[in-house]
Amino acid sequence: MKRILALILMFMFLLGMPACSQTQQEMPAVGESAGGSAPEEEKKSAAENPGHFNLETASVTLNSGYEMPVMGLGTYSLSDEECYNSVTALLEAGGRLIDTAYMYHNEAAVGRAIRDSDVPREEIFVITKLYPTQFNDPESAIELALDTLDIGYIDMMLLHHPGTGDVEAYLAMEQAVADGKIHSIGLSNWYIEELEEFLPQVNITPALVQNEIHPYYQEPDVVPYIQKLGITVQGWYPFGGRGHTSELLGNETISAIAESHGVTSAQVILRWNLQRGVVVIPGSSNPDHIRENLELFDFELTDEEMAQIVALNRDEKHDWY
Repeated sequence: MKRILALILMFMFLLGMPACSQTQQEMPAVGESAGGSAPEEEKKSAAENPGHFNLETASVTLNSGYEMPVMGLGTYSLSDEECYNSVTALLEAGGRLIDTAYMYHNEAAVGRAIRDSDVPREEIFVITKLYPTQFNDPESAIELALDTLDIGYIDMMLLHHPGTGDVEAYLAMEQAVADGKIHSIGLSNWYIEELEEFLPQVNITPALVQNEIHPYYQEPDVVPYIQKLGITVQGWYPFGGRGHTSELLGNETISAIAESHGVTSAQVILRWNLQRGVVVIPGSSNPDHIRENLELFDFELTDEEMAQIVALNRDEKHDWY
C-alpha cells in the first residue's frame, strides 16, 4: 500500500498536481480555505495558531480542508425530545456545530431538527461517533449512522474510544471519505501513547481529537502534542461534567474573572479554551444557556487571566475514557 501511494504521489508531482494526505470528493462545504488557499494571517505554525483558528470568523480550518465552527452543542445525555429542542435552539441562536454519537441514542433527533430547520444543510457541521461494539462491522455502522441522521452526508465521524478493531474501523471510515459519505474523520479519547501506536497504522491523519478538557483537567502535554501534529483539539466536559459543574462554575478565580468582564463563569471557561485553540461543545438543554455559550467574542482574557486559570489544573479527570 505504501509503495503504491508513493508511486501515485510521484506521478502527481511529475504532472504538477498538488499532493494531499486525504482524498477529497469535493471542495470544503464552508469557505474556500482548503490547502494553500488559506488567508496569509491563517498560515501560521500550529504553535502560533493551532488548527488555523480564526476567532474573527469563529471557525477553524481542519487539516482535511473543511471549516468547522469553534463552538457548538454537545448532546450527550439528551433524550430524543430534549435533543431535538436543544439542536433547534442552537440553530435558531446561530450555532452550527453539533456533536452526537451512536451511544447517545439521539442521532435521529439531531437529524430531524436539522431537516426541520431553515438553515441550509451545508452551513451545519455534524459530528458523530462509532462505538467499539461497532468496530467488528464498521461498514454497516457507518451506513447506520448515515441512515439514522438522514442529512445526506456526515461532516465528521470519530472513533468513540480505543478498542479491539479500532484500526480496521478507522480504515473503513477512510473508505467512506473516498466514497464521499463522510467529509472528515478523527478520534475521541486518544492520548499521546495511543496516538503514537495508532497513527502509523492509518493513511489519513485525523482531522480532530476530542478529549475531556476543563480547568481541573487541562491536558497541558496532550493538547500541544496533538496540535503540533496539525490535528485540531476539541474538548468535552468543558464545565467538568455531571457532579462537578457547580464547583467549577463557582470557583473563586473563574468567578472573579467573569465579574471583571461582565460575563458568566461558563463563558470565561469556554473563552479560555478558544484562546488555547480548543474547540468547545458544551452540553445543555436550556435555550438561554445555549445562546449564552455562543456569545464568546465580545471579550478577551488577558495573559494574566489565562495564567490564573492554568494554575487551577489538578490533573483531575472526571470520566474513565
